[in-house]
Amino acid sequence: MPQTCGAHEIRWQSEEGAIKDQAAGRLASTKSVPVAMSPRRLSAPSMPTTGPLVDSFGRVHTDLRISVTDRCNLRCVYCMPEEGVAWVPRSEILTFEEIERIALVAHDLGVDSVRLTGGEPLVRASVTDLVARLGRIGFSDLSMTTNGSGLARLAPALAAAGLNRVNISCDSLKPERFAQVRRRGELTTVLEAMDAAEQAGLIPVKINVVVIAGINDDEIVDLAAFARDTGRVVRFIEFMPLDAGEAWERSKVVSGEEILARINEVWPLETASKRAVDAAPADRYRFVDGRGEIGVITSVTRAFCGSCNRLRLTADGAIRNCLFANIEHPVRDLLRSGASDADLALLLRQAVWAKLAGHGINDPAFLRPARSMSMIGG
Repeated sequence: MPQTCGAHEIRWQSEEGAIKDQAAGRLASTKSVPVAMSPRRLSAPSMPTTGPLVDSFGRVHTDLRISVTDRCNLRCVYCMPEEGVAWVPRSEILTFEEIERIALVAHDLGVDSVRLTGGEPLVRASVTDLVARLGRIGFSDLSMTTNGSGLARLAPALAAAGLNRVNISCDSLKPERFAQVRRRGELTTVLEAMDAAEQAGLIPVKINVVVIAGINDDEIVDLAAFARDTGRVVRFIEFMPLDAGEAWERSKVVSGEEILARINEVWPLETASKRAVDAAPADRYRFVDGRGEIGVITSVTRAFCGSCNRLRLTADGAIRNCLFANIEHPVRDLLRSGASDADLALLLRQAVWAKLAGHGINDPAFLRPARSMSMIGG
């Protein structure tokens, strides 16, 4: 459904529209954009044991998110409780060698993009060594999502090890508001991290902003101005039910449609990408006057499950085929019991094949994941 702001129209790419762009029964190649064939299975096909990582809806999975730790030095309100966090025992966390082996198997199955997440990945000791291991595998894109608190110091080493780019979380440009949302850390540290990332060549620098009604939604236009002034891509993310405190309420969700409307009233926007040709989670929009772009991630109000090409590896060794999944596929025990690469590949295929058509947030029967964002990996 189109949204019109002033004289400029912003069209949303519906999941159904993306589905119609694919011929019935045709699977995408590993280099094409994976798109679901149908919102539900019309038959019960057999899981392929060769070729790319494909699910039963025809979505080809080429993106792996790897959580390197469940630990974090911040306590953001949309992710972690302020106190009383129970960390996973270190003996249960995957070693760098184990992560590297899974990444190698995934690469052989057509995965060509890896993002390191946490918790906060930079709190794990010697994380640059892991980056170097993964960098040697040959992924076309190796990135990291970080809160920025330790990035200024490590940016040059990460770039030298093979990291391509970073996403930095920054939910407010006001120091007091920043402290309210993060409950630890300082805004100046994160702003310095952005500069350091650019100087090290970790570009493009993308800024992740979780928008929460009544907390930071009054800064939407200010953050868009920040994108225009710095050339950094600010990505506005709808508040999702993944907070450990379970304080999420639909009334706190600021829709992508509203975010775009507010910005478009000040600086007209135009579509920069379409879901049918871009599997990235953010819908991208350019400022009509050429002063940069923004992204909007509408996980709640306009799910992009039909083009999802991602699977996740948790820090304690579980494969998840969806951020909101309530079923995990344990790979750590396989690794530690002498499993072959063929065994690992089969588990990855089974995990992807079991993926549902969508996460179902807007379904009355939706059950929020048992694990919060920091335990899953963002």
